[in-house]
Amino acid sequence: MASTADFDDEAIDDEHFDDSALIFPPEVQEAIDQVLPSNDPLDRPDFNPVDYINTLFPTEQSLANIDDVVGKIRLKIRKLDEEIGTVVRGQTNVGENGRQALEEAQKAIQELFSKIKDIKDKAEKSEEMVKEITRDIKQLDHAKRHLTSSIITLNHLHMLNSAAVSTSKWQTYLQGVLNVLEHFDRYMAIPQIKQLSDKVKQIQAELGTQITADFEESFQGPSAKYGPSNLKQLAEACLVVNVLDPKVKRDILGWFVKLQLSEYTVLFAEDQDVAWLDKIDRRYAWIKRTLVSFEEKFGHIFPVEWEISERICIEFCEITRRELSKIMAKRATEIDVKLLLFAIQRTSNFESLIAKRFTGITLQENLPTKVAITPVMSPTNPFEEASSPYEPSNPFENENAESVEEPKEPCRVDLPFHRGFPPTRKSSCRRRGR
Repeated sequence: MASTADFDDEAIDDEHFDDSALIFPPEVQEAIDQVLPSNDPLDRPDFNPVDYINTLFPTEQSLANIDDVVGKIRLKIRKLDEEIGTVVRGQTNVGENGRQALEEAQKAIQELFSKIKDIKDKAEKSEEMVKEITRDIKQLDHAKRHLTSSIITLNHLHMLNSAAVSTSKWQTYLQGVLNVLEHFDRYMAIPQIKQLSDKVKQIQAELGTQITADFEESFQGPSAKYGPSNLKQLAEACLVVNVLDPKVKRDILGWFVKLQLSEYTVLFAEDQDVAWLDKIDRRYAWIKRTLVSFEEKFGHIFPVEWEISERICIEFCEITRRELSKIMAKRATEIDVKLLLFAIQRTSNFESLIAKRFTGITLQENLPTKVAITPVMSPTNPFEEASSPYEPSNPFENENAESVEEPKEPCRVDLPFHRGFPPTRKSSCRRRGR
């Protein structure tokens, strides 16, 4: 009876356990099977107690061995309980072991951090040592670079000096070659003569290009030095230009005149207050100061027959006429008789002044493209056209106008570009002003 009662209690417990059995998802159960493979029917997720009992007792005769089977099962249960107890007791120290492992890991991290810091400090010390080692090398490298630059500069200086010495001879040599070459014009069909002639033309073209570049570098380059040596070289280069293609001379003159008047086009821009007719005398004062400055600084560079001052003045008149035409057309309603007479009087005085200083020879070079010039005794007014617009800015706004502002004495101005003209009496000046 006792055995039967124990069996019934265990059966009840098994039934209760079966009712509360855990059912894992298929993927979890599959993972468990892969980690803990087992052939025991009790470990199967689809375990069925009835089928298991039927397997143990397939026939009625096999029930005679029920006590042996129950004993084996109870023995197996006790073994499993002992294994579970051992595992449970072993897990009681897992928390403490985990804390110890965590502390050891933290200590290892601290040691690793300390080592990394030591390595970083050593790397910085090594970098400082490398800098100390390479400092002298860097200084030597800079010295080498500066020495190389100095050698190149000295070489350029030598080339410049040689060029300055030989430039004055080019004009004589080239002119002589061209004169001799004229005697061979009738023999140009001969290949050797033609080759020599082409070579001379090539040299002329190269000289023209080089001289043009020298002028641009001297007046517009980053250094723009106007030392005596450089000015002398440019003066000698002008002599060479006289025997080159006339186009080279025209290009240099056009470029230089525009360069001298570039300030005028900016200072007397169309949107400035001094652009109007009531301040027209400031334009003439500006060109006088410009011509004075030009002749003092660069007048000795260009040959006299080039008439640079006259070319600058003529271009100034063209620009002034064109710009005043535009501004007068835009502001025609502001023109009155008094203002117009003031502008005409100042302009007439300026015309009288430049008519006595310049001959007008440069106007004859490009007569078809230039405005016709009247005789010197009746100078032309570049502002005769009634429709004239312009607007400029003037940096000399607070400066007193020079003698061009005074109709009484237009010829009493002490300027370099008046050289060579005898002084006239005030009465004659007044007559010319009128």
